[in-house]
Amino acid sequence: MKISKELLEQMENDEKAEMEELTPDQVAAYKEMESYFDDSLGRFKASQIITGKVIAISSGLATIDVGFKSEGLVALSEFPEGGKNLQVADEVEVYLEKVEDNHGNVVLSKEKANKIKIWDELVKVYDAGEIISGAVVSKAKGGLTVDIGLRAFLPGSQIDLRPTRNLEKLIGEEFEMKIIKMNKKRGNIVLSRRILLEEQRKQLREGTLEQISEGSLIEGIVKNITEYGVFIDLGGIDGLLHITDMSWGRVNHPSEMFSIGDKVTVMVLKYDKEKERVSLGLKQASPDPWVDADSKYPADTRIKGRVVSITDYGVFVELERGIEGLIHISEMSWSRHVKHPSKMVSIEDEVEAIILTLDKDKKRISLGMKQIKPNPWEHIAETYPIGSQVEGTVRNLTDFGAFVELEDGVDGLIHISDLSWKKIKHPSEVVKKKDRITSSVLSIDRDNCRISLGIKQLQPDPWDDIAVNYPIGTEVNGKIVKVTSFGAFAEFGDGLEGLIHVSQLSSEKISDPESAVAVDDAIKAKVIKVDTTNKKIALSVKAYKENLNIPQIEKEQAKLENIKKEE
Repeated sequence: MKISKELLEQMENDEKAEMEELTPDQVAAYKEMESYFDDSLGRFKASQIITGKVIAISSGLATIDVGFKSEGLVALSEFPEGGKNLQVADEVEVYLEKVEDNHGNVVLSKEKANKIKIWDELVKVYDAGEIISGAVVSKAKGGLTVDIGLRAFLPGSQIDLRPTRNLEKLIGEEFEMKIIKMNKKRGNIVLSRRILLEEQRKQLREGTLEQISEGSLIEGIVKNITEYGVFIDLGGIDGLLHITDMSWGRVNHPSEMFSIGDKVTVMVLKYDKEKERVSLGLKQASPDPWVDADSKYPADTRIKGRVVSITDYGVFVELERGIEGLIHISEMSWSRHVKHPSKMVSIEDEVEAIILTLDKDKKRISLGMKQIKPNPWEHIAETYPIGSQVEGTVRNLTDFGAFVELEDGVDGLIHISDLSWKKIKHPSEVVKKKDRITSSVLSIDRDNCRISLGIKQLQPDPWDDIAVNYPIGTEVNGKIVKVTSFGAFAEFGDGLEGLIHVSQLSSEKISDPESAVAVDDAIKAKVIKVDTTNKKIALSVKAYKENLNIPQIEKEQAKLENIKKEE
């Protein structure tokens, strides 16, 4: 509300009238009081910390006398522990927000006084470059919020020497840090823990570099794991422990041996001072097991080992830490049909084997599993004498015959020509895979581990009686099975085949057999010749059609022989 000039003049006149009515002593006291409050107004200015005295505590408020016209009120919640230990007559520091509000009261704040005091202390720490401790209270955008008396910001890039992925796991942790930035206007405080870590790392690095020398042992902590090795913090400097230098034995991946944070003692293999690169070795810190391998594993020694790797060509067996031997697929079984090593063993299996050879310089050992059992081929002639009948299982069929397993490691071959006295196109016409069959031993090749078997030999040879059963002039019914440029083959009787020469295909003279007959044609013919030695029969359609007698057939046969000679 605006006060008029007339009203102000009236108020001044009233004050003068009041003063005129006072005694001289009263006027002096009034002047003294007025001077005191004028001095108070001069001493107290807003936005500063002042000291006051608690004169009353009531209803959650503390009344503070700061020596002004009126007292100020401060909530007990702004004091430590909610003002639990606050007493009347206690002197406290408070922040003067306003000398006088609209109601004539002093406006005070204990909380702001505390913050200003802490800020001033932090400024001193910042200016001096001193270390400060703080607790992580929450995750913030791009970093962490830390309590150092006031809320401060710790950027993600300043938390550690390496980026930290999971910030939530750091909540509640307490760190030592340095203040790197303060803005009083915005109330911002930025911290860095990395600065301290870099300083510590620098000091450690200097000490570590003095200790490093090729061949020396040094302790470190596994810092990072890769496919090719692990990086080890030696104290301010990192060294690489390559996978090939981890163990004298096989290591498929460094994680099999190490975890991040592991303490390990390693040997310095190489140190490049200019590039500050350190190559480390773990296996070199222990004796090379290959040094006396030849004396521990002489040839023909029987050993036990653990399967550590399986390949297409064999399996690797660990004899002891750092020493492995190879069992080639050909040395796994006396049988020749091991398709893959995994069919016989698995990783971690314990196997028995015999030392075959050892090359100490190349660090190679050849092992054999099949040598644990007797070689069935050593006494094969006694076990399967020629002419004896044997039983076995058809293991495999090929175009040229059937393989029969007589026992583990011993297979015999029945050639297609020994499956039947009849002429067959494929072994499957006589036997099937997994059939249990009986055959006869025809021959043995011990050096090449081969046995020839036959089924037809268990039956009489039909050619022994062929001349009796099919004398010259015998009429036969048959079927053309093959046509060639010189004639056609016909099947007749019990699987027998006879050749019908082109001159015997017809009574008429023909030059192309295909013009006279075709495969699967039914024919009638006469036997004109039987060769038991070479197991051949000659047939003639012409002799059948002309109903030639034996003398005529013999004449025809003589003509045929002359034709063949001319051809």
